[in-house]
Amino acid sequence: MKVKHIITLFLLGVFFTIIGALFKIQHWPYGAIVLTIGSFTEGLAVLLGIWKLLTNKKFKDFLNS
Repeated sequence: MKVKHIITLFLLGVFFTIIGALFKIQHWPYGAIVLTIGSFTEGLAVLLGIWKLLTNKKFKDFLNS
């Protein structure tokens, strides 16, 4: 998986987290579910980023991969 895909996944998680928080604040339905999905997506992206960093042999070219 390329770094740009991991960053995109993280940003998608941030988007869902913000929308879920808005739903919770407004007491709209499914706010907790959307917030949970966003948090898990962010967590997955962080774990994939750490895995990518630890398995990459060239740290100089890490962001270019």
